[in-house]
Amino acid sequence: QLQLVESGGGLVQPGGSLRLSCAASGFTFDYYAIGWFRQAPGKERKGVACITSDRSTVSADSVKDRFTISLDSAKNTVYLQMNSLKPEDTAVYYCAAGRDNLSYFMMTEAPYTPPGDVEIWGQGTLVTVSS
Repeated sequence: QLQLVESGGGLVQPGGSLRLSCAASGFTFDYYAIGWFRQAPGKERKGVACITSDRSTVSADSVKDRFTISLDSAKNTVYLQMNSLKPEDTAVYYCAAGRDNLSYFMMTEAPYTPPGDVEIWGQGTLVTVSS
């Protein structure tokens, strides 16, 4: 069974940091693009950052310079380091694996529309930024 399992969410104060992890089970990230999406309460799902199959990174303008995506191939795990968190970063964060074109959602910050070149989704992890 192909699975993505996220962890690392929680409650953090504005200006704080969190690191999310996404571990693959039943497959490896070879040849996949891997991305992070988020969905705030009552809002549409949007792209945050991704690593393409050639291992280039793409980040949404709203998180550039604050969030960093990285891949540890040996651990088959993708990370999202989030710094200088703001209340508007509050959302459920989802890990996704699929084709390179999913980077479109990070480049444009357009709402995600299925299938959107995503083949596998994680279950999501909640990040709450609040004082």
